[in-house]
Amino acid sequence: MQKYDWVKLGFTEGITSEKELESLIKNYDLGAKYLLGEGSSSYQNVEGVLLLVIRKLVVKHKIFKIDIPDLVEKLSGEYEKFCDNISHSLYDETEFLCAFCEKYVKDMNNKPLPKLLIIGHMRHGKDTLAELLNEHFGMKFKSSSLAAAEIFLYDALKEKYGYQTPEQCFEDRMNHRPEWYEMICDYNKDDRARLAKGILEHADCYVGMRDRDEILECIRQGLFDLIVWVDASKRLPLESSDSFNIDSSCADVIIENNGTYEEFVEKVIRFGKILSK
Repeated sequence: MQKYDWVKLGFTEGITSEKELESLIKNYDLGAKYLLGEGSSSYQNVEGVLLLVIRKLVVKHKIFKIDIPDLVEKLSGEYEKFCDNISHSLYDETEFLCAFCEKYVKDMNNKPLPKLLIIGHMRHGKDTLAELLNEHFGMKFKSSSLAAAEIFLYDALKEKYGYQTPEQCFEDRMNHRPEWYEMICDYNKDDRARLAKGILEHADCYVGMRDRDEILECIRQGLFDLIVWVDASKRLPLESSDSFNIDSSCADVIIENNGTYEEFVEKVIRFGKILSK
């Protein structure tokens, strides 16, 4: 794989942040390794076009996390068809690149993501799992506690505890777990899935449900494609039963978080690749 002079190629033109430049180089390096690893004759001549496509996806469409194998597979097929037309101009190639990128982004946006419920004891890694799925696979998430604070708990508790913002209310939740649990149950009393449905209108992942009846009602209503339990019980304490009445039997998948952070990241990325297929 040849080394590129990014500035000479005009690759840095239009870059407005370090994040864009880092994403460009990172994604292209991944693409280069992927092409070398495949070693297929069908990928000949794709390398240079891949560079331009990645640049367009990042700079124009602001897509920083690209599924390289998927991109290369789609690009090689379309580029092969394009090259069958021997008499094509630079204008035609530019048109091809633009059309391919627009279609690729449209397909990405139209691809449905599974709806996940992420559960587990306090501080066992639920938010970390959701953050990693967001970072690597674009899945949006919302914690039940933050959503509850924004929707109704802040208004109900601000005078009692002197909160100035929903965020301040949310940050103080550890000191009032049983009270929060009771108030969320009361909010859901007429429809146990009420809070979950509100969250899933704007997110792919609901993080932190703590009541078994709520989970059973969400299952009955078919709200989630998969329920994931995060377990760090070998190194962290369990949550008190006065604010938590569920266990791992409520979940379809258990992801252990009893090792290092790096090991957990590897597990989550493998899990995310399965979800995004």
